[in-house]
Amino acid sequence: MQAANHRPSRLNIDLSAVQFNYRQIMKDLPAQTKGVAVIKANAYGHGALAVAQALEEEVDAFAVAVSDEALELRESGIQSELIILGYTDPGDASLHADHNIGLTILSLSWLQDTYNELQTDKRLKLHLKIDTGMSRLGVRSVKEAQKIIDFIAEYSDQLILESVFTHHATADSKVSNHQKQVIIQSSLFQNYQENLDFSQLEKNPYFHQSNSALSLWYPELTLDAVRLGIAIYGINPSNSALDLPYELKPALSLESELIFVKQMMGQERISYGAAYEAKKDEWIATLPFGYADGWQRRYGQGYALVDGKRCPFVGRVCMDQCMISLPEYYPEGTKVTLVGESGQERISLESIADEVDTIAYEIACLFTDRLPRKYSS
Repeated sequence: MQAANHRPSRLNIDLSAVQFNYRQIMKDLPAQTKGVAVIKANAYGHGALAVAQALEEEVDAFAVAVSDEALELRESGIQSELIILGYTDPGDASLHADHNIGLTILSLSWLQDTYNELQTDKRLKLHLKIDTGMSRLGVRSVKEAQKIIDFIAEYSDQLILESVFTHHATADSKVSNHQKQVIIQSSLFQNYQENLDFSQLEKNPYFHQSNSALSLWYPELTLDAVRLGIAIYGINPSNSALDLPYELKPALSLESELIFVKQMMGQERISYGAAYEAKKDEWIATLPFGYADGWQRRYGQGYALVDGKRCPFVGRVCMDQCMISLPEYYPEGTKVTLVGESGQERISLESIADEVDTIAYEIACLFTDRLPRKYSS
């Protein structure tokens, strides 16, 4: 669907903030560390192509989740290394090789099936996923991993291993058992590093385990590369559980306008289910966005900012509109901030997430294409 450019609701994306955050994290790591920017899920709602264009001169690679995300970037002119972190259909092996897109090896059987589907003279780039505790995808034994390496060596005219990686499950937590889990996973991954034999390959692959959280709070565990996702958008991976070790700048704000303002009498009701009853005579304003734009009904327990003042949502969030209570009359066309700063007040994705018992990732990713994204640098 095309963005709704003819109404006053928009996401503002500051690409200079994305660049600042990437540099801020990388400068805290060893100088030789490779940087992989994760731009899956439309760059966590920020716009994958725009973010890729802003970072292409600085990163070593981009990572996405699915084939279509990678293909769209290639077809839009992105030339950097691309890694698909999730599952890919073995039947699409030649498509990925022809577009110079790296695939994640999930198992020996997946690799064999993928190799059997190759019908191109281009070599297929591969990244070996090790499951050290996430229990989602990946190889679970050194024995199977070595068989995969040997298979790649045997068919090196068509296959090349670029990296070996794992994903941590608890690096964004301050719970002591979760912090112990970080060390357990890191030790398990180190066992693979020490026991796998790459001597039959033309080059040694690089190793990476650090996501945003590990890069921020466990920089001493940095290996050859880091995968930076949520943090490059200025979002705390832990919501508010852990303090950031240095400044990150939020790249996203959400703004709208008052499109309809009315004074309601006490005991009048608002929205579906007559969910809100006016406590007294009060000014009620309608905003032109709703859950079809990614502003979910559960966010209706929060507030928006008008003229630096907190204005609570009233009634249920509708598909295309929602309502707020104003402290005084404001004219139609007055700016409203849903995420971002107004006066001395600020609403962050993390604070919204804390209110509704979720994570900022989810909120950012759920903004739909109907909300236009306005970019600045």
